[in-house]
Amino acid sequence: MATSTPTRDADAPAPRTSKKEPTAERRQLWRSRLWRFDDKASPYAYIAPFFLIFGAFGLYPLLYTGWIALHRVSMTGLDSMEWVGWENFDKILHDPEFWTSVSNTFLIGVISTVPQLLMALGLAHLLNYRLRASTFWRTIILTPYATSVASAALVFALVFRADGGLLNWTLGLVGFDPVNWANGHWTSKLAISIIVIWRWTGYNALIYLAAMQAVPNDLYEAASLDGASRWQQFLKVTIPSLRPTILFTIVISTIGSMQLFGEPLLLEGGALGATGGNENQYETLSIYLYNYGWNLGHLGPAAAVAWAMLALLLLIAAANWIVGRFFRTSAVRPGAPS
Repeated sequence: MATSTPTRDADAPAPRTSKKEPTAERRQLWRSRLWRFDDKASPYAYIAPFFLIFGAFGLYPLLYTGWIALHRVSMTGLDSMEWVGWENFDKILHDPEFWTSVSNTFLIGVISTVPQLLMALGLAHLLNYRLRASTFWRTIILTPYATSVASAALVFALVFRADGGLLNWTLGLVGFDPVNWANGHWTSKLAISIIVIWRWTGYNALIYLAAMQAVPNDLYEAASLDGASRWQQFLKVTIPSLRPTILFTIVISTIGSMQLFGEPLLLEGGALGATGGNENQYETLSIYLYNYGWNLGHLGPAAAVAWAMLALLLLIAAANWIVGRFFRTSAVRPGAPS
């Protein structure tokens, strides 16, 4: 008798297949995509707050200041701007007072920066030795930096007073005549420089100290075995090792000298302080900007002065970069002196 092969009914449902494997594969694919996105996007998310804050409080004010520099606008009429192009820049560049403030700024910067960095280097060299209560001494030299500009300037204004000032009283004890520090062309710059030196020497000394402690001791031991004294070790080992740090502090100090405002403003105070003295003898670029923008209410020229300060800072930074590159090239050149 013939037998027939059993066949599945056409209307019968298909056998169920397991959905666990495709679901697991999709989950694994999703996790892989999420991991790749996190790996690529998370660094940008971490640095995004800085760029947002810089864009809101740094880049936007800078660009807006440049826009104002191309217009005629007063403090009382911010909504009404008149396009003048480069007229504001031409105005300040042909103003003798602008160039007086530029020369005053550079002179005060040189008088304050050079002694400041030399003293900071010497203090750092002393603190690099094993002294008792080294933490105490490091805190002491940093105390002037923690003092506010207004407090320091007001105290030194009393010291440099022409009538009854502490410094003139001390000079009188040794037989010298009193000096009108604020009204002299050089004495006023010297007074402001002393305030700057007092505030920033300790700060730079700690920067130099951190760099000195990173110099390998093997260099000093090798120099000592060659018969070098401590002074020779300082000149031949410490200074060349600190060359990048010294260039950094020069740049920072130069930027700070370009922004001097509180010290000259409060040296005499009042109307004389706001104009940089009776003959503009200590008027800096910041005081010149302040006088144009707030005393006279002309925001266009004030914004032009701000951009001129930025251009000068860029030129100084470029000069420092060229000098630093020259020193680095000479250091790696065969046969170059160390």
